[in-house]
Amino acid sequence: IPVFILAGLLVHFVFLVSIFDIYFSSPLVHGMTPQQTPLPPPAKRLVLFVADGLRADSLYELDSNGAPRAPYLRSILENNGSWGISHTRVPTESRPGHVALIAGFYEDVSAVAKGWKENPVEFDSVFNESKYTWSWGSPDILPMFAKGATGDHVYTFCYAAESEDFGAEDAAKLDIWVFDHVKSFFNSSRSNQTLFSALNEEKVVLFLHLLGIDTNGHAHRPNSREYQENIKQVDEGVQEIASLIDDFYGNDGKTAFILTSDHGMTDWGSHGAGHPSETLTPLIVWGAGVNYPQKVTSQFFEDNFLKEWNLENLKRLDVNQADIAPLMASLIGVPFPLNSVGTLPLEYLNSSALYKAESMFTNAVQILEQFKVKMRQKKETTLSFLFTPFKPLSASEQINFLKKIRLYIQQQKYDEAVSLCKTLINLALEGLSYYHTYDRLFLGLSIAMGFVGWTTYVILVIIKAHTNLTKTIPTNKKKSTVLFYGFASAGMIIAFFLLIQKCPWTYYIYCLLPVPVWYAVVKEIPVIQDLATNVLSLHVGQSIGFLLVCILGIEILVFSFFYRSALTVGLLVFAGWPVITQLWIQAKTKALIWTLLCVLLAIFPLMPVVGREPNIPLVIAAGLLTLLISFFSLASLCKSENKYRDNEDLKVYFYQMFSVALSTYVVGSTHNSLKIKQGLPVMNQIISWITLVSSPVLLLLSPTFLFERLFSILLSLMSTYLLLSTGYEAFFPLALFGLMFVWINMEQEALQLYGLSLKPKLAVFNFTCAMDITQFRQLHLDDVRRSFFFVFFIVTAFFGTGNIASINSFDPASVYCFLTVFSPFMMGGLLLLKVAIPFVLVSCAFEAVQVTTQLSSKSLFLIVLVISDSMALHFFFLVKDYGSWLDIGTSISHYVLVMSLTIFMMVMNGLAQLLTTQRLGLLRRTKHHS
Repeated sequence: IPVFILAGLLVHFVFLVSIFDIYFSSPLVHGMTPQQTPLPPPAKRLVLFVADGLRADSLYELDSNGAPRAPYLRSILENNGSWGISHTRVPTESRPGHVALIAGFYEDVSAVAKGWKENPVEFDSVFNESKYTWSWGSPDILPMFAKGATGDHVYTFCYAAESEDFGAEDAAKLDIWVFDHVKSFFNSSRSNQTLFSALNEEKVVLFLHLLGIDTNGHAHRPNSREYQENIKQVDEGVQEIASLIDDFYGNDGKTAFILTSDHGMTDWGSHGAGHPSETLTPLIVWGAGVNYPQKVTSQFFEDNFLKEWNLENLKRLDVNQADIAPLMASLIGVPFPLNSVGTLPLEYLNSSALYKAESMFTNAVQILEQFKVKMRQKKETTLSFLFTPFKPLSASEQINFLKKIRLYIQQQKYDEAVSLCKTLINLALEGLSYYHTYDRLFLGLSIAMGFVGWTTYVILVIIKAHTNLTKTIPTNKKKSTVLFYGFASAGMIIAFFLLIQKCPWTYYIYCLLPVPVWYAVVKEIPVIQDLATNVLSLHVGQSIGFLLVCILGIEILVFSFFYRSALTVGLLVFAGWPVITQLWIQAKTKALIWTLLCVLLAIFPLMPVVGREPNIPLVIAAGLLTLLISFFSLASLCKSENKYRDNEDLKVYFYQMFSVALSTYVVGSTHNSLKIKQGLPVMNQIISWITLVSSPVLLLLSPTFLFERLFSILLSLMSTYLLLSTGYEAFFPLALFGLMFVWINMEQEALQLYGLSLKPKLAVFNFTCAMDITQFRQLHLDDVRRSFFFVFFIVTAFFGTGNIASINSFDPASVYCFLTVFSPFMMGGLLLLKVAIPFVLVSCAFEAVQVTTQLSSKSLFLIVLVISDSMALHFFFLVKDYGSWLDIGTSISHYVLVMSLTIFMMVMNGLAQLLTTQRLGLLRRTKHHS
C-alpha cells in the first residue's frame, strides 16, 4: 500500500501544480528594445504619492458636515489638475498594485507562491528608466524596485519592519516619518553639492509610499475615525511636500505630481479579492504637462459616485492601474517600461497634439515589440507545420499599421493617428494573450486524461481488493508483456515529439503521466469484463438509481463551493436520513438528537462570513458553554462504570478545562486592551503561545477510550480555537463536534440495521485495541454513503463559517491574541490552523467510525478519493484566467482547495490515527490493566 499512497500523492501533486503552468505562467518576455518619445517632455521631475490602502470613496466623499476629507487635494482637482478612478486588478495586494503602477503590467498569479516580497520575475520599471529615483516608505515595497534596477540610481529610505503594528496607538506615524524624512532630505541637499546637482537633473522621480492608511484600515476598519484622520494627515503632508518642492526649484513649473493608491479595502478591513471597495482607487494628477480641470454639464458612469461626491461638473477620467506607468513615462520623457501593457491616458496630458500622437505611437510600438518577441519564442518551440500564427497581426499587417500611423502624423492628422494606435495596441495585447495560452488546450486534455485514468484505476482497486463483486482471475503473461511494450512505445513517441519541439521539462510530466496510469487500468481488463457481467445480472434500475444519487451528491458538493447555502440544503436532507432508512424505529432518541443537531449546524452556512464585525462577547459565551458541557460530561464519566479506567486519568481533563477558561479570559482582555489603544499585553501573548503548544501535549495524556479521547480532542482544540475567534464562529466546533459524536453512534445503529456486525460496546471501546482487529469486513453499498458523509462534513468544516476560497474573508483581528505586528507568513499560518481545527474534529470522528464499523481505513479512504477527484475534475475545467479578478481568484482557489483536500485528507487521516491511538506515559502509574 505505501507504493499506492506515494503514487497517489505524486499524481495529485502534479495535477495541483499543473494549473499554475497551464493557466498562470508568467506573461513576461525579455529582449525588447526600449521605446522613447523623440520630443522634449513637459516635466523635468515627477513626485509620486502612493497612499497604501486608500479607497476612492474615502478620499472623494464629503463628511457629514459636507466638508471634504482632504481639503487640499479637493482644491487641486477643482482648480489645478485632472482626476479619476484607477481600476486595479486582483490580487489587490500591495506588491502587485505597485508593480502595475510603476512597471505597467499586472503581476501574474504565480507570484502568490513567492509571497510578494522580492522580485519573483525580473522586470523593468519607470524608476529603472529614470535618471535618479529617491523613495521613502515601507521595507516591504521599496527594495523590489531598487533590486530590479540596473546600476545604482534608485535610492531607498525605509523604516524598520517592526513599525507596521496593527495594535499600535496610531499608525499615522508611519506617514509622518516619511514626510519628515523628505523634508530633512531637501534641507540637507542645500549643503551637499553632489546631491543638489543630482536633484536638479532632468528625469528625476521622487516616490513617497504612505502605509499608515492601510495599517489603520486593517486595525480599525475604513469607516473608523483613525482611518479618516489619517487621510487628513496625508492631505496636509502632501500639501507641505508640494509647496516645499515648488520652493526648492523656485516655482519653475517643471514638476508633475501624481497621487494614487495601490488598492482599496473592504468595510471589514481586508483586501486581496475583487470587491469594488478593493479595486477602485483614487487618481489625482497635477503640475507640469497635466490638463486643468475640464468643466462638463453631464457625464455618464454606471456607478452613482459623482452625485455622492458632488463632482458631476468636473470631468472624471478613469484609467486602468497599469496605464499610470506610461503616463509617468511620457510626463518626464523616459522610455516606457519594457513589459508595460498600459495604454497612455491622453486626456490627462496638456501638451501639443503632435506630442500626444508621438507618445501614443511610442506606446503602440513598445507593446508591439513584446508581441514580436512572444511570437518568435513560440515559433522556435513549435514544429513549423503545426504552428498557427495570430492572423490579425501578420508581419505584413504590422508594417501596414506602422506606415499608416507615420503617414497620418506627417500629414498632421493626429486624431486618426491616435485612434489607429489604439487599435494596434488592442490587437497586440490580444496577440500576446493568444501566444501566452497557445498550449493550453493540449495540456488541459493531457491532465484530464490523467484524471479520468487515475479515478478509474482507484475504482478498480476498490472493487478488486475490497468487495466480492469479482472473482480472482489468473493473469495472462503473454498479453501483459504485449501491453507493456505497447504503452512503453507510446510513451517514447510522446517524449520524442516533445523533444523535437524543445518543450519545458514540465510538459514531459503532464503528457507522460496518463501513459502509466492508463496502462494500470488496461491491465485490469479481465476485472472490468467480470464486473460488467456481474452488474448486468443485478437489477439495472437499481444500478442506474445508485449512479444518479452519486452524481447528484457530487454536484451538491461542487455547488456548495459557490453557494454556501447548498450546505444547508444538504444538512437538512441529512436530518431526514434516519426517517428515510427506518433507522429511527430502533433508536428514537439518537435519531431525534441527530435531526436537531443537523438543523442546528445548517444555520451556520446561512450566517454572514466571519470577521465582518468582531463580537467578543459571543466568543466568551462559547468558552463558558464549553466549560458547562465539560462539567456535565465529566460528571457522567465519573459515574459510569468502566473497570479498565483509572480515575487518575481524569486529572488531564481538569488541566484542559483550566486551559479553556484561560483562553476565554485572554480573548476578552486582549480585545479590550486593543480597544483602548494599549496594544497586545505581553502576558496574554505568552499565555496564547503556551496554550497553542501545550494543548496537543495534554490531549496525548488522556485515556484512549473512545468517548474520553474524543472529548479530550474537543477541549484541546477548543482552547486554541477560542484564541483565534472573533465572533459567532466560536460556536461552530461545538455544534460540529456534537453532530460528529451522534454520527458515530448512528453508524453503529446503521450496521445493525443491515445486519453487518454485532454492536461493540462503545463505552468501553478502546482506540489502541481496535488497530489489532483482523476481521475487517468487505465493503457494502452503505459504505459509499459513509464516505460521502465524511466528504460532506469536511466541506462543511471548510465553508461552515466563511468562504475560505477568498483572501479577503480573512480578518487579521483573529490573530491579535498571538501577534499584532504585520508578518504575512506567521499570520497566514495561524489562520490556516484556524481553518484546520474543524477538519481535525471531522477526521477524528471518521477514524472512530472506521474503527467501530470494522472497516479498514484504506477502503473507505479510497472511496473518499474517488469522490474528491470527481469534484476536482469539475473545478479543473471551471478554472478561469479572464473575466473579473474575483472570478479568477475564486476559480483557482476552488481547484487548489479540492486538490489539496485530497492530499490534506491523507495527512489528516494519519494525524487522526495519531491523535486517537497514541498516548504519552507521563501520568501513568505502574499498575497495568490487561
